[in-house]
Amino acid sequence: MSTGTKDEIKGTFHEVKGEIKKQVGKVTSNPDLEAEGKAEHRAGKVEKKVGQVKKVFEK
Repeated sequence: MSTGTKDEIKGTFHEVKGEIKKQVGKVTSNPDLEAEGKAEHRAGKVEKKVGQVKKVFEK
């Protein structure tokens, strides 16, 4: 498996994990957890994009 694909998978994982944290933070009225979830979601998006770019340059 190429590094680009691995980055995409890890990015998707962090996106989902961040979204779950964000929603749990909203439900439990925990602004710290909500903010942490938002940050992890954004980081996952970036990591996913990096993986996509790597895949383009591997060809």
